[in-house]
Amino acid sequence: MVERRKLPRIEVDEPAYIYGDGSSITCRVTNVTAEGAAMDVPNASFLPERFQLMTANDRVIQNCRVIWISQNRVGVEFE
Repeated sequence: MVERRKLPRIEVDEPAYIYGDGSSITCRVTNVTAEGAAMDVPNASFLPERFQLMTANDRVIQNCRVIWISQNRVGVEFE
């Protein structure tokens, strides 16, 4: 398979929270770069196009935009 990513991703397994449209859901960040991340969510159909992502361990908040969805895995770009 041809690698299309501009930057190599760092594999992680970190709980996080998605905030958007007045609600929040839990998720699990699976990999990350300086420009974006991939995460597993319970139900991607309820995810807003733009949201804030806060990691549970260090409480870092990132503004995100959904780039791709594949079942319950979501790729986001940090804004």
